[in-house]
This record gives sequence, structure tokens and C-alpha cells, in this order.
Amino acid sequence: MIDSTFTTVGAFLKQRLSAFEPDTNVYEYGVVQSYSDTIVQVSGLSNCKYGELLEFESGAYGLTMDLRLGGVGAALLGGSIETASVVRPTGRVAEISVGEALLGRVVDPIGRPIDGKGDIRAKLSRPIESAAPSIMDRSPVNTALETGIMSIDSMIPIGRGQRELIIGDRQTGKTSIALAAIINQRGRGVYCVYCAIGQKASTVSSLVHTLEKNGALENTVVVAAFGSDAPAMQYIAPYAACAIAEEFMYKGKDVLVVYDDLSKHAVAYRAMSLLLRRPSGREAYPGDVFYLHSRLLERAAKLSPERGGGSLTALPIVETMAGDISAYIPTNVISITDGQIYLETELFNAGIRPAINVGLSVSRVGRSAQNQAMRDVSGSLRLQVAQYREMAVFAQFGADIDDTTANMLKNGERLIELLKQRQDQLFSLSEQVSLFFAVSKGLFNGRSKHDIDGVRTALLQYLHTNAPSVLKSIDTTGALTEDDKTDLLRMFERFAESGGGHGKSD
Repeated sequence: MIDSTFTTVGAFLKQRLSAFEPDTNVYEYGVVQSYSDTIVQVSGLSNCKYGELLEFESGAYGLTMDLRLGGVGAALLGGSIETASVVRPTGRVAEISVGEALLGRVVDPIGRPIDGKGDIRAKLSRPIESAAPSIMDRSPVNTALETGIMSIDSMIPIGRGQRELIIGDRQTGKTSIALAAIINQRGRGVYCVYCAIGQKASTVSSLVHTLEKNGALENTVVVAAFGSDAPAMQYIAPYAACAIAEEFMYKGKDVLVVYDDLSKHAVAYRAMSLLLRRPSGREAYPGDVFYLHSRLLERAAKLSPERGGGSLTALPIVETMAGDISAYIPTNVISITDGQIYLETELFNAGIRPAINVGLSVSRVGRSAQNQAMRDVSGSLRLQVAQYREMAVFAQFGADIDDTTANMLKNGERLIELLKQRQDQLFSLSEQVSLFFAVSKGLFNGRSKHDIDGVRTALLQYLHTNAPSVLKSIDTTGALTEDDKTDLLRMFERFAESGGGHGKSD
């Protein structure tokens, strides 16, 4: 009896032992050698990849930025660590949550909400770094992205899938233009992503409030890396914003991304590179600072119909010092992008806002990104503005000018006044086309430049009241037909007969 019991127990134990598999979690680990200024030197981790996330013993995370014999260099993304603590590789690169769950929210570069509205229940995630679409996956940029700003939509058109740089000194209205472009996408089916790099928290809060007040936050994602954050957070911020936008693009949607601004992004990358003891080059920037921005901006594209037909339009912002666009970072980004909008301090101080220098601003996509109606009425606009700027220089020295030049100067003054806009004043396609058509027909001739704004407002109100079908036709079709022109001319005549805004003559 006892022998049979031992035999049964022995057979049972032998069976359990043979089926036993040790559940041991084996992983490579490293040890923190030194830590200063958010840069961590780690020994070990011979199989670590560039850009891989590292998990520290304290729960903090770092980003692998330097691979060398016997260890790696990493940039801390936040938190605190101690020397000699254990570091474990996660086996994955930095990712961020993506999808429509992020719309209307403010997140940091690793996807954590910072707006106090609770957790984000996003089901999808994307790596912040990914390859740009190939040439065969792209389509020509031929659809307008309307900003609501007359001087941009008429003379420096932006197309869906384009990369248009906004450049200028500080306090010249760069962010205001980008913000106006985001607000103008309401109801147009365009998702927006705004990326704040190295800005104050109060500035970002004010911007979010402006978007919310104008009803544009519900289709916008704000990615914010504040100036008080670690340089690594500022470094990954634009790539994270681009990953959020790419999710929409590859689903066939149109997206607008604003990077505000890449000057601070380059400075953060320079700080990290110097601390990692990388060789420095011009202006102490590392040698790969061009690649830093090119691999980001090349991800903007208009996809082919086979890839869904979505688009990602990028509006990078770069700050200049004393108007020097030949500095290192401005020239780099200018060479990468498809054009630039240059804002001038002198124009801004003179009350010309937006303070766009038409001579130095260009859109390399050209008029292929404009609606037919806008092409018809704004063909000579850029030339008129340029001629006025040139002649105004001579006139201010008291040079003798003939009657033709005097008329050109007066017409130029009226045109400049017409192109002035407040930040909260956006115009639809039909409104812009109607105003430029009115200019070509001489409706503003004889008006004092001080009355142009009042006449413009009165004319638009008159058209909305008496010719709504014409405006709707232009907005819907994007074209200005002969019937539309006839109707508009009749409206202009009646408007002039009714008093035409009661403006005074020059």
C-alpha cells in the first residue's frame, strides 16, 4: 500500500518537473555612469538602437542619442535619476498616441494630456520618426489651402501638401498668420496640429483660448514642449506632431501642421549635441542640423489617389535676428521648403499688417495652387504692389514725379490699405475675389486711403445682402463665370450710386 502511494506521488512529481518551464524574464541592462544637464551616460546596452526608449530604475524615460563602444548616451525626457541606477532598454522607439481622440486636446510630446481634461483614450499609436512618402506615392500640389488672409491667398498661395516657411524677426506676427490659417479651416474638413516648441506656458494657454473662442480647437491638436521642459522634449516635439498629422493623412484626410518654431528646435538640438560631445560646426550647430529639419519637412506631401489622396501641409516658423535671412538655420529651412512668407519689422512698425514683404516672399508651387477665380482677379496684383514699393522710395525724397506716377502711388496706397487685415478679420474666397474684382474695375479710385477699410466693409455687407447667390457660387465652384462678373458689376454700380461707403475723394 505504502509502495503504491510513493510510486503514484513520484510519477506525479516527475510529470510536473518534466513539464516545468522556468518563467524568467531575461533582459540586457546597463548602469548609469554619469548624469548632468539631462544627458545620461550609460555603460552596457550593447544591443541598443538609436532612438530607442530607455527605462530607468526611478521610472523616468530617456531617448538614446549616442551609440559608442561600451555604452550609450541618452537624453532624459523628464523625471530624475541617480548614478549607478539600473537602466533597461524597452525595445521600442519613441511613440505617441494618434487618432481623433486627440482632437481638441493639448498634449506633451509623448502623448500625455496637459490640459486638465482627463485621460485620452486613443487606441492607436505611431512612432514619432517615420520615412517620408516616396515620389511615386505623391501627387502634384494643385488644391488651395485658403488662409483667409488676402495678401497670402492672392500673391503667395499655399497649396495642400506644400511646405511654406513663415520667417521674420520676433514680434512681427508670424504666429498670428499661422493661427489665422488654423482658424480659417473651420468647416473645411481640414484637421490641424499646432506644435509649440520652447514657448512659455502662458503663451500656449492664450493661443489655446483663442482657438477655443473661435471654434477651431475641436478640429485641432496642440502639442506643447515648453521652454522649461528638457531639451529632449523640445527635440521630439515636431516629430510627434508630424506623427499625429500623418495618421490623418494616411486615412485620406487633409491636415495642416504648424511648427512654432524651428529656431528653438535647432537650439535645443544643439544643446543636446554639445552635451553629448559631438563635433560642432557653423554657429556651434552639429553637422547634421540640416538633416534634423529636412527629415521632418519632407514628410509633408500630397498623396496619390492610390494612397488615399490625403495631404499634409507644413507651415514651419523660423525667427531671424535683425532681419538676417542669410543666417545658418534660416537658409537651411528656406532651401528645404517650397517658398517663404517674409515678415518685415519696418512694415509692421509702419502699421502694415500682416507685414509681408512681397519682394522677398514667394510660393514655389505658384498659381497651380490657386482657385480659378483668384487667378483671374489677382494676376497683376503682385506687380502693382512691387511697383508701388519701388516708386514710394523715390517719392519720399521729394523727387519730382509726373501725373502718371502720382496716380500709381495713389492707387498703390489704396491697394496697401485694402490688403491690411486684423488678426480676427478673415475673408472667404468669394469676398476676396469680389474685392479684387472691384479694384480692377476702379471702384476704389478717388477714395481717400483712410476710407478704404470702411468702404471695404460696406461693400461686403452690400454684397452679402443683395448678391448672396453670386458669393455662394464663387465659394462652391472656385470659379468666376461671366454671369458672376456681370452680376458683380451691376452690384458695384448700385453700391456706388447708393453712396458707396460715403468715402471722401483724394
